[in-house]
Amino acid sequence: MSIQEHTTSYFLALSPTHGETVLSHYQTLRNDKLLCDIVLVAEGTEFNAHKSLLACASDYFRSMFKDYTRESKASVVYLHMVSATGLQHVLDFIYNSCLALSLETLPQTLETASYLQVLEAVRLCSHYLVSSLSPGSCCQAANVAARFALSEAQRRAEGYIALNLWRLLAAGVEESGLMELNLESLQVVLQSEQVPRLKEAALLSLALEWLSRDQCRWAQADLLLPHIRYGLIPRAELQRLSSDPRGHLLERAGARQLITRALDYHRAESRQPVLQSRQSTLRNPERQLLAVGGVSLQQGASSVLWALNPRTREWSSVSQGPAIQNHCVCVLGNFLFVLGGEELQAGGDPRKEEGLAISNRVHRYDPRFNTWSRVASMLSRRAQFSCCVLDDCIFALGGRCGLQASLAAVEVYDVNSGRWDKVRKLPHKMQGHACAVHNDTIYISGGKYAEQPDASKEMFSFHPLQAEWKRCPPMTIARFGHQMATVGDSIFSFVGMYEPFCDIEYYDPLHKQWQRLRPLLFDRSCYGLAVMDANVYLVGGKKWHNSHEVAAQSAVMYDPNTDTWREVCKLPLPLCGTQCAVLHLPDLPEAEGKLELHN
Repeated sequence: MSIQEHTTSYFLALSPTHGETVLSHYQTLRNDKLLCDIVLVAEGTEFNAHKSLLACASDYFRSMFKDYTRESKASVVYLHMVSATGLQHVLDFIYNSCLALSLETLPQTLETASYLQVLEAVRLCSHYLVSSLSPGSCCQAANVAARFALSEAQRRAEGYIALNLWRLLAAGVEESGLMELNLESLQVVLQSEQVPRLKEAALLSLALEWLSRDQCRWAQADLLLPHIRYGLIPRAELQRLSSDPRGHLLERAGARQLITRALDYHRAESRQPVLQSRQSTLRNPERQLLAVGGVSLQQGASSVLWALNPRTREWSSVSQGPAIQNHCVCVLGNFLFVLGGEELQAGGDPRKEEGLAISNRVHRYDPRFNTWSRVASMLSRRAQFSCCVLDDCIFALGGRCGLQASLAAVEVYDVNSGRWDKVRKLPHKMQGHACAVHNDTIYISGGKYAEQPDASKEMFSFHPLQAEWKRCPPMTIARFGHQMATVGDSIFSFVGMYEPFCDIEYYDPLHKQWQRLRPLLFDRSCYGLAVMDANVYLVGGKKWHNSHEVAAQSAVMYDPNTDTWREVCKLPLPLCGTQCAVLHLPDLPEAEGKLELHN
């Protein structure tokens, strides 16, 4: 006898509405009080429900209704830890998947959902807190999130408060709810790297006001006050704190020690670039590109310090600095140093070299307080030279000291001693050369030598420990008035003056080789150059137009990773001979006063 095997095929059909229909019928049974097998009582209010559905939606009820519990046999259960309003909202959610939320009832809803372990309702409450953040609700949202351990919602609320703190303070500490903000969230706000449009003194005032509202808070002073960056508060304001009626809070050991250090920092003005710490670091994490000095061919030398925000690609006027050209700039400790160059003499003609005086002065700009000051002047007057920073020292190399005279002298400024000293001379008297630093070694290239009027291809390197200039492989193109930049492990050499092809090239210090790259598509010389976010920016400069040399008004960017060029934005005015640097600038309102240059 043979048995024939039969193969049966199946088709799995899925109804997209069955679950909703079952839940809808549960709601109908609840409304009609049919088959309800449990009554929940909160604050004297009774709620009819079905054990089976409650057990499916809540771990709390699933444990409660197991066979061996007393509640599994009961018909009435009293919930003493939740409110009637909260229980109403959570039961409505269990039965119809909808949760009625408002800032007024949210704490009760969250308290009930958390206690009954209805986790999806808790998640929706957390999402609602984040989505409804506003200046009027953010402090309350942070408090609710902290109370119910909603870490993501609390983090988002604290970030919102920090970014909008200037709005909250403008509205008033009472109206904004800042005085009721929980300690943990206030700590996070005072630690934040992004608190725009506020001076540090405003954060200190907020902390003191919060602490002074209740004597019970005084013990928490050491948890808040150390987060203030006292180095960003002017010396005069720090000294006035002793007469502040809330000053007793600052006598706490942690705060008083930080204030003392900040006062020491302000007194040691010349050494500030090498005394940087978190206490003197600006809270704005974004860096901006600065254009310093230069010439507008129509308006003469520019004294405006322009800043480019890379995010908005907009320029803004930051301050008034020295009106200068053929100068150098560098950055140390987030201070801008402007060295040498040519300044217009009294009654001189800016269009003629005879009307310009070569300077040895060094100006320093502090973005923390938008102030300029003078530091020790260089030993030699210099224009068309190069400078760099190495081991917290500023090097000034070569340059022109007269209409024709060039320098081989190299001098170094030690911030700690506040003086310039001569070091090993350059191999030649030179001007119009370029400089870059890689791996603690200074590289210079090109320029014109006193004994050689034509542009040079040569490159030399200098390491302070070896104290001598070494010859490196020459560039493939003779250059004068060009610029170099270090990006990663490569040194790029960009176009100089009167070069016909606008080629660029890069040097590999490891293999000691030069290689040509894509030419600069924009005719340019006498431009400013800076590296920001691994891209090289060329700002302004001179270009040819209708057989005439004119100032350029564009900033272009070179991406070394893709070897491509593109125009980034327009300058506020055509500018050539500007020098560029990258600084962290404070994010303050546009109306902040601009301080004048101090001699």
